[in-house]
Amino acid sequence: MKSSLGFKAFFVIMALLMPSLVFANGITDSGTIELVKSVATGENVTYSTNIQILIAMTLLSLLPAILLTMTAFPRILIVLGLLRQALGTSSNPTNRIVIGVALLLTLFVMYPVYSDIKENAIEPYMSHQISDTELVARVEKPVRKFMMDQTRKKDIDLFLSMTNTKIDDKDEVPLPTLVIAYLTSELQTAFQIGFMIFIPFLIIDLIVASTLMGLGMMMVSPMIVSIPVKLMLFVLVDGWSLVLSTLAKSFYF
Repeated sequence: MKSSLGFKAFFVIMALLMPSLVFANGITDSGTIELVKSVATGENVTYSTNIQILIAMTLLSLLPAILLTMTAFPRILIVLGLLRQALGTSSNPTNRIVIGVALLLTLFVMYPVYSDIKENAIEPYMSHQISDTELVARVEKPVRKFMMDQTRKKDIDLFLSMTNTKIDDKDEVPLPTLVIAYLTSELQTAFQIGFMIFIPFLIIDLIVASTLMGLGMMMVSPMIVSIPVKLMLFVLVDGWSLVLSTLAKSFYF
C-alpha cells in the first residue's frame, strides 16, 4: 500500500470513531490497553492508558481535515454559499445554519460509505477477526472508491504527471494524489452547479433593472425590488428541496 502512515491514521480514526480505537481490545488488570498490532510496526505492543488518550486526542484534532478533504462537505458548502449570494441575502441564512445544513447533508450522502466501513471493517475488528493492518485496508477501500467516483480522470493524470508517477490501475493511485485531485474536481463541480443556480436569479435581476429604468425610476436600487421577487419565486418552486436533493443525487447519479 502506497498510502502514507498519516493518511492511514486518518482512516483508522474515522472508522473507529475514537472510543473504538481506545477500548476495542479492553483494559487489562495492570491498567494498560493492549492493541493487537501497531499500525506503524506491525508488532504486538502495549500502551498505557494515558498515552492512548493522548494519541486519540491528537488524532481527533485531524477530523476537521478529513471532513474538508475526503467527504462531500466541500461541494455542498460551496454550492449553498453561492446560492445565498445568488438570492442576494448576504447574511441569511447565517453561516452557522449553512454549515449545519451542509454537515447534515454530508452525513446523509456519506452514510453508504460509513455503513460499508462499519459492516466490513469495524465490526470484524471489534470481534477480533481481523488485524489492524487489514482494518486500515478495509476502511480505505470504500473511502477511496467514493473519491475516485467523483474525481475527473484528467485531474488525477495532472497530479500524477507532476510527481512522475506511472500506474497501471486506478487502485494504485497514491492516496495523497487522489485527495488533491478529488478536491480539485469538487471545486470545479461546485462552481459549475453554482453557475447554473446563478442564471435564473441573474435574469430576474436584469428584468427588474430594465423595468425600473423603463419606468424612469433610476434612483431606486434594483436590489430592493429583485430580492423579494427572487425569494418569492424560490419559495414557490420549493427551491430548498430542489437544491438539496439535487446536491445529494449528484454524488451517486
